Amino acid sequence: MKILFITSTRVGDAILSSGLLAHLIGEHPGARVTIACGPAAAPLFRAVPGLERIIVLDKMLFSLHWMAMWVGVVASFWDIVVDLRNTPMSYPLAAKKRFRITRKKPPGHRVEQLAAVMELGDQPPAPRVWISDAARDRAKILIPAGPPVLAIGPTANWSAKTWRPEYFVDLIGRLTGPGGILPGARIAVFGRDDERPLALRLIDSIPEDRRIDLVGQLELMDVSACLERAQFYIGNDSGLMHLAAAVGIPTLGLFGPSLEELYAPWGPLGVAVRADKSFDEIFPENFDHRDTDSLMDSLTVDTVEAAARDLWRQAAEDAA
Repeated sequence: MKILFITSTRVGDAILSSGLLAHLIGEHPGARVTIACGPAAAPLFRAVPGLERIIVLDKMLFSLHWMAMWVGVVASFWDIVVDLRNTPMSYPLAAKKRFRITRKKPPGHRVEQLAAVMELGDQPPAPRVWISDAARDRAKILIPAGPPVLAIGPTANWSAKTWRPEYFVDLIGRLTGPGGILPGARIAVFGRDDERPLALRLIDSIPEDRRIDLVGQLELMDVSACLERAQFYIGNDSGLMHLAAAVGIPTLGLFGPSLEELYAPWGPLGVAVRADKSFDEIFPENFDHRDTDSLMDSLTVDTVEAAARDLWRQAAEDAA
């Protein structure tokens, strides 16, 4: 059994599609799996059971990356092809069964939209992360045994979606101080290396003995293993948020100029909290992600703290 799974360049969308891959692997034990995805998402799939190959789709002029993929897969006969990019290059491939996303998307969360591609809409498979033993061993060094860990994702792919650093500082003080949900907790800060300037003010505010600075130091599988060792995650709408939800820790996503109906963290312990203004009120007419400052100011620290406490109670009840 040979499976070709073509998924997203973006980390968040690749994570949200991983439930479909997990479903296929569960339905076809021993299947040999080839995955085509963007370079940022590729590390997510290195521990997938039955993995034969990851084809990294480095964007090229005139969409020649699709031609490169086609050259690598056209000689094989595929039992199942899943194309979540709607590329014409998947049409000529020899396959017993083929699933393709279309431009017309059904209503619902992105996980539900992707599940509909394989007619699994009634029971959409939850995103899944495969973590190697080596990554878990590295995570034990980065986050050794000790006080509980509050994981923070203070960045996003554009500034308009980022809650201001001073709000995170205030929130962390409330949640890890006396009477907080995680008194005395260590704070693990996550983000890409190019996002360090955005996170530096927050990092510097955390006492050194409780600070775990992981910004720019890890690839995604190691990030997954570190998140697995945290007790709670709070962050902006981003791939990191979806990764935290996929590893199964309580995850609170902060939303403003993006739609929680589509991209809230998925799962029983995933919750979105929105700014007091609606998406339509927040999103400007002439929006340009390159030069728009934070549009999250109507999301107060009080609101996020209340949502965090509610989610912590829910997680404790579910664990009881």
